[in-house]
Amino acid sequence: MENSHISALSAKHAGLEARIKAETSRPMPDDILVASLKKQKLRVKEEMAGRH
Repeated sequence: MENSHISALSAKHAGLEARIKAETSRPMPDDILVASLKKQKLRVKEEMAGRH
């Protein structure tokens, strides 16, 4: 069960990374959205680190 949780967090982290890249590659990226996505990504990363 622990590994599936880590896998889910990894997938979420990768999804957030993809959304950040997509947003920052736009001509006029939404800085507030990018900041929010980065905060979410950091929370996921911290949760993954806490599980090991």
